[in-house]
Amino acid sequence: MLKTIETASVFGLGKLGACIAATLALRGLEVVGIDIDAAKVKLVNDGLPPVDEPRLGETIQAAGGRLRASTDPREAIRTDASFFIPPTPSLPDGSFSNEFLLRAMQSCAGVMRAGGKKGHLFVCSSTTTPGACDSVLIPMIEKEIGGSCGPDFGFLYNPEFIALGNVVSGLLDPELVLIGESDPESGAALEAWYRRYTRTHPPISRMSIISAELAKISLNSFITMKISFTNQLRLIAEKLPRADIHAVLDAIGSDSRVGKKYLRAGLSYGGPCFPRDNRLVAYTAEQVGLSAPLAEASDRINEQTKLNLVEKVKAQVRRNETVAVLGLSYKPDTYITEESAGLYLAQQLKRQGYRVVVHDFAARPANSPNLHEFEVIEDVGRLASRSDLKLVVICCPWPGYKELALPAGARLLAAWKF
Repeated sequence: MLKTIETASVFGLGKLGACIAATLALRGLEVVGIDIDAAKVKLVNDGLPPVDEPRLGETIQAAGGRLRASTDPREAIRTDASFFIPPTPSLPDGSFSNEFLLRAMQSCAGVMRAGGKKGHLFVCSSTTTPGACDSVLIPMIEKEIGGSCGPDFGFLYNPEFIALGNVVSGLLDPELVLIGESDPESGAALEAWYRRYTRTHPPISRMSIISAELAKISLNSFITMKISFTNQLRLIAEKLPRADIHAVLDAIGSDSRVGKKYLRAGLSYGGPCFPRDNRLVAYTAEQVGLSAPLAEASDRINEQTKLNLVEKVKAQVRRNETVAVLGLSYKPDTYITEESAGLYLAQQLKRQGYRVVVHDFAARPANSPNLHEFEVIEDVGRLASRSDLKLVVICCPWPGYKELALPAGARLLAAWKF
């Protein structure tokens, strides 16, 4: 008989986990969010968002009484499926750590064994190193439960393809649903739920767990390759008199085999997914005795793009002069500065003796501690009144920078075309 999912527990109420919990409840499931952070739990139970993400607060409100939170993993025993979204930090070799996933899944497996429950679905939504689910996570659960994957519990690898700043819509209106399944019955149960959950009727791809692990990082690696190709072409065009990179990209993007998505001249890719997923492809190739030269080249071009920006700025100002770096988040609509071009530029300039002031519409020292080392401009509208600025560099295409008024005598270096 086909398993059905009517109740769910979500382990980890971070930026993705909180949104998953809220949207699952919005679409009809009874959901309990489980987190070791009592402050996050209290916020959810008060009907408030535990993290800063657009539309999360209103989604929690709309979910009403179907969403609650707890610090007690025993709450999961009364649910049909548990979704796990703890962080999987990158390790120095490019692989991902399983530490936090193991802790969360171990606590859940322990309560299942104590309660004598069979048939629970363990759904891993965090990105993992290909092979980690089969060789590390599932054996741990089998040991803790005292049973076998398939007959005694189901395991599903179900990573999300979302963009920070648009997580709620990305979950409800995905372009693709990816399911790696331990057994067909478990996979069918999750597919049936997605048919109810999503609003756009996306394609649902079911496959082996390790195939899904590889598919997840490969999709992101392909996108980074496209971005790096664009940046490589831009660097070439800048050396050719009268070459217009925007005209070139518009033309080649009109071919359906290429497409215009991610074909926009700008800066390096950043954030918590693209850089590390691409490096994980190279690591995975090494583990099977191969190389991944395309992934490695994408990473090299990405770093070259950052260095190129630093050199452009240094060519326009002298040491001890003041540069304003605008846009330290890696993309608009988020405060995340991880591997962003703006943060890299600001740090490199300061370390080389330039005076740096910064601004971002979302990133602040409170949510992005790296900003503590800089003078932060609170109101970009007052930029024009400053007399000390020699150069203003726009590193993130926030719409608010489109009509920016510059101080007298300051030059503008806009890395993006608005």
